[in-house]
Amino acid sequence: MTETPSGAEPAIISPELVSLDISLGETPAEVIRALAARLAEHGRADDADQLAAAALEREAKSATGLPGGIAIPHCRSRAVRTASLGFARLRPAVDFGAPDAPADIVFLIAAPESGGAEHMKLLSSLARALVRPAFVASLREATSAQEIVALVTEVLNPAPAAAATAAPVAPPTPEATRPRVVAITACPTGIAHTYMAADALTAAAERADIDLHVETQGSSGTTALSKEVIAGADAVIFATDVGVKGRERFAGKPVIASGVKRAINEPDKMLAEAVAAASNPHAATVHGGGGAQPDQEESGQLGLGSKIKQVLLTGVSYMIPFVAAGGLLIALGFLIGGYQISEHAQDIVLNNSLANMPDGGLRIYLGSVLFTLGSVAFGFLVPALAGYIAFGIADRPGIAPGFTVGAIAVLTGAGFIGGLVGGLVAGLVALWISRWPVPDFVRGLMPVAIIPLLATIVSGGLMLLVLGRPLAAATSGMENFLNGLTGTSAALLGILLGLMMCFDLGGPVNKAAYAFAVAGLSVTDIGSLKIMAAVMAAGMVPPLAMALASAVRPKLFSPAERENGKAAWLLGASFISEGAIPFAAADPLRVIPSMMFGGAITGALTMMLGVTLKAPHGGIFVLFAVGNILGFVIALAAGTIASAAAVIAAKQFIHKQSHDAPADSAALAA
Repeated sequence: MTETPSGAEPAIISPELVSLDISLGETPAEVIRALAARLAEHGRADDADQLAAAALEREAKSATGLPGGIAIPHCRSRAVRTASLGFARLRPAVDFGAPDAPADIVFLIAAPESGGAEHMKLLSSLARALVRPAFVASLREATSAQEIVALVTEVLNPAPAAAATAAPVAPPTPEATRPRVVAITACPTGIAHTYMAADALTAAAERADIDLHVETQGSSGTTALSKEVIAGADAVIFATDVGVKGRERFAGKPVIASGVKRAINEPDKMLAEAVAAASNPHAATVHGGGGAQPDQEESGQLGLGSKIKQVLLTGVSYMIPFVAAGGLLIALGFLIGGYQISEHAQDIVLNNSLANMPDGGLRIYLGSVLFTLGSVAFGFLVPALAGYIAFGIADRPGIAPGFTVGAIAVLTGAGFIGGLVGGLVAGLVALWISRWPVPDFVRGLMPVAIIPLLATIVSGGLMLLVLGRPLAAATSGMENFLNGLTGTSAALLGILLGLMMCFDLGGPVNKAAYAFAVAGLSVTDIGSLKIMAAVMAAGMVPPLAMALASAVRPKLFSPAERENGKAAWLLGASFISEGAIPFAAADPLRVIPSMMFGGAITGALTMMLGVTLKAPHGGIFVLFAVGNILGFVIALAAGTIASAAAVIAAKQFIHKQSHDAPADSAALAA
């Protein structure tokens, strides 16, 4: 370990953290684990496994391979003692999911979870240097670890005279005739891609003689664009994987929007699209008044169907925390106090205390407390769904009318269906009002007062006076129909739910089936509890089946898939369908139909065997909330075995095209 003066932090990179012309494995996971182990070995991290897990979690969100044979896996972790860089020049290269080639230059960027601004600036400086071909070439030509350290240190701490000795630049085009573009770049961790995208766009702007100003919304702080620069811009680029801070500043500007990696891979194309949008009267624009998100993705218009799917998924994603917290608290209340507490839990909590126990003692009292907490949290389910559907359409001004309409849906008995319809109505009304032409002195009041007020009156009135009763009748009719399903009819519903849960493994179809099931838990009738059981059991099938198949016939799977199979046991047992995504992404035509086959069997069997479930999540860890545990286990085992057998048969007997070869899990998740 390198000696460091007392009281001083070690340099961000040192020779013992550098590996040259070496094989660290065949997959990104193996390379990351090896680099994490090196950092831990030399005192940069307390736990190599914890550091590697954090980097792999980030890798699963979006592959970190970049054009030109570079990869920058990175993370923040409690295991990291001080910001550090692990470097490897790989022989052979490893595919980190870049669009052009595998990576032979790999930096593992490890930052402390509470890393300070100075550390973030150093790490972002490295990321920015990696978009410069000369720097990357020098890394490939270096002959020693010390030379690598010197190169990296130079870009992290550039000499003051560097700017003065730079090569002269040709005189720019006069400002009045140059296109003017502003850009926002932001990635989830704010360490690397945020700044690489900014520098890639800046370099492309210099080549195209475009006046570009970039605001990086990253970990090392944000220097906001001035009002004057924004006002003078002809177009705006949003290259982000997260929400844009202060989106309303760009109201009315033509916009090109994409993920942050597109700005790294195609900066010239994005700038050309922005310049073209500036002169196109039909180009998508950023809506004012805190209005909706831009109607563009990857610089293409979103269709109506895609937009509706996007806003519905926004509502479902914000609803799920209420489902998880409320549903699991209710289930724990049942576990401790018994199912009989449901009718009297609130009275027990309000009329008793630890010093004045109800009949049944501490067990009944604590069970009632948990059940009451869960019921209150669950009460926000429909309002949150409606509120965030409206948010997805109209941004912040849609939240208040959306929540209000959702609460009215609960009041009138319209339930989940009312929340869906009401959220759409509230969002569209808020968006419509946000586009009214108003005087400048009124515009500041629009998003905080006028839009929420008027949209709540209009959409809330519609739900209360017009839509509530018909939607309540539809909800009641559906509940009665589900409660009356038996035999073949119940099995058909179970098949449909099983197919939906396994079709896209956490995608829109899967989420639609799950949202339908959890909404029924609020009424806790037998039909709804059967649906919840079918959905959870079927959702557990894909990862469990792939874990079983990769264990039984490992030669049919790549090394990375076999590693994923080991983790899939726990993911499947926990009801995390996404555990099968790496397998499905690598081989969709053989894996997905096999998963749907087993999911349909499990869904049908749970319905036919009368299995019920009173918890919305947890897999085998909430078996206490399952009615007919034996039936649940039989249905789950049957579907898992059927899917595993189907995928093994498909891989063995159905030829796979060469372009559909297995890829590692990190690349698949990109």
